[in-house]
Amino acid sequence: MKETGIILLVEDDKNIQRINRRILEREGFFVLCAAALSGARKLLQTHTPDVLVLDIMLPDGSGLAFCEEIRPTTSAPVLFLTALDEKSEIIEGLVAGGNDYITKPYDVDEFVARVKAQLRLVRMNRRDTEQAKTITRGPLVLDTVALRAFLNGEDMLLAAREFSVLLYLLKNEGRTIPAKEIYEGVWKQPLSGNASAIWKCMSRLKNKLALSGGKVSLMTFRNEGYLLEIMEDKPQKK
Repeated sequence: MKETGIILLVEDDKNIQRINRRILEREGFFVLCAAALSGARKLLQTHTPDVLVLDIMLPDGSGLAFCEEIRPTTSAPVLFLTALDEKSEIIEGLVAGGNDYITKPYDVDEFVARVKAQLRLVRMNRRDTEQAKTITRGPLVLDTVALRAFLNGEDMLLAAREFSVLLYLLKNEGRTIPAKEIYEGVWKQPLSGNASAIWKCMSRLKNKLALSGGKVSLMTFRNEGYLLEIMEDKPQKK
C-alpha cells in the first residue's frame, strides 16, 4: 500500500540523499531535499512536512541544534540519521526534540519502516485532535473550536452564550442542573436575581432543539432546574 505525505530530507551526502529520496518516492511520499540547514530553513518557509529526516553532521551546523531551533514552530516528528552511535549523541538528539534515530550504515527497509512509523503517529495524533474538537451525541454535534452547534446536520445558528449553555448542558447530560449553577458556570458571576437572562436563553435553546423531532429534549423542572436528554437510535435487530 502506497503512503502519502511530505518528507523533508536534510542530507549533505549526495549519494545517500539520492538513494533515500528514490526509496521514499517509490513508497509514495513527496520528498523535499536539502544539503544544508540553510536550504532546510528556506523549504520550511513554504512547506509543511509531515516528517523530517535530519543528518546530524551538516556543512553549516548540527542537525541536533536545528531540531531544537524549529521545535517551537513545528511538531512534525524528526528522525535523525547519524554515523555516531555513541549513547551520549543519541540521548542528545532525543533531548533536542527528536523522535527517533537510525545509525549509518542502516538497512533500507528499516529506514522506511521508521519513517512510516513516525507518519502513523502523526496521523493518530491529528485524528485524536480532530475528535477532541467535536462532541457528538445523537443528532447533536458541537464544534468546540468554531463554537457552532449542528442539529441533524443543520447549523443551529446559536449565539455565543447559547452555545456555552448548550455545551454545559451536554457535559451534564441526564442531570437536572439548577439555574444558579448554570448561570455561575457560564456567565461566571453570581445569579443575583438575574434569572430572566438564563430563562430567555433556555427558552431560545428549547425552541431550537425542538426541531430534533423529540430526539433532543430540554426540560424545565420548577424549583429544580434544567435537564437535557438525548435519544440515540438503537441498532436494528437482524
